[in-house]
Amino acid sequence: MVPEPPAPGRPAGTALAIGLVASARYPIREPFAGGLEAHTWQLATGLRKRGHRVTVFGGTGSDPALEVRSMPVLPALSAQARLDVSMPADYFIAEHHAYLGLMLDLGAAAQCDVVHNNSLHYLPIAMAATLRTPMLTTLHTPPTPWLESAIRLRSTGHTRFAAVSAHTARQWSALIPAISVVSNGVDLDRWTPGAGGEPPVWFGRLVPEKGPELAIEAARVAGSGLRLAGPRPDAEYFRHRVEPLLGGDVEYLGHLTHRDLVRLVGSASVAVVSPRWEEPYGLVVAEALACGTPVAGFARGALPEVLDEHTGVLAAPDDVAGLAVAITAAATLDRAAARRRAEATCSVERMVDGYVEIYRELRA
Repeated sequence: MVPEPPAPGRPAGTALAIGLVASARYPIREPFAGGLEAHTWQLATGLRKRGHRVTVFGGTGSDPALEVRSMPVLPALSAQARLDVSMPADYFIAEHHAYLGLMLDLGAAAQCDVVHNNSLHYLPIAMAATLRTPMLTTLHTPPTPWLESAIRLRSTGHTRFAAVSAHTARQWSALIPAISVVSNGVDLDRWTPGAGGEPPVWFGRLVPEKGPELAIEAARVAGSGLRLAGPRPDAEYFRHRVEPLLGGDVEYLGHLTHRDLVRLVGSASVAVVSPRWEEPYGLVVAEALACGTPVAGFARGALPEVLDEHTGVLAAPDDVAGLAVAITAAATLDRAAARRRAEATCSVERMVDGYVEIYRELRA
């Protein structure tokens, strides 16, 4: 379960052997379950294009091209164990088993140059000291109880940290004194510009923290219509909070393939981004800009960091009327400026550059 050992006598500055720890719950394949899976796919693919040897540890059913090594799968629990009244949810114990098994395997060997923890689980951080190779952990979220607990107990000396935005780095700064910032990136050859002109689009996971119902309400106020696309991991939420708002010029198109999603986003006049939490980065913003589509959104989390006045219009958080105004205003922005912003700040090449620099520092 560990990468093959690097070639002996390899000179400094050449290819690295990287163990990339990903999500155990969701496979890394298109259409992606969320931004974390898309990010992992982009990073692994970008590193390999540079000649680095990447071993991705992730969930079963991932893209065969990534050659993912599946984490340990929890065997059927005994009937006696299941009688325990404190038995956690099945997914929780399955993830715990997967990451525990992975870290024990990685700790038994030193066959990679660096381990990059790209997961949201606490065990890679808690067990970082058991590794004989340095670890980098990317912070993809604001502080959570499990991650914060692991960091406090193990200290920051056993893993270096990077954050996906300056905003997220600030959120963790009281606990972690030194955090590098490596912004997420998108493949500009796969997210290509479109002509625009059609109704606004909202895309991503249809979950409460992404606020699709607020985007629908704002689009109705603006009279612009709205097309939504993405997975529905919370079926109850979708059925009770989103589905009743559909109809007329507001349409849900499903969980689209990458090709269809690029076509949809590129055809939209505006991409609406309506987070109800402190969005750590907002990969959909970068994807929209790459398609030449200006953004209307809430000024929450990292959105003000990713956008500028030429590429997006932001309203106060949860302000539906303000978001409606932003939708109308964003439709007048220059699509070429949106694409230039993506090229300057949101490319996968810039992201890979940032991570490789940290990997080499860890190996120095």
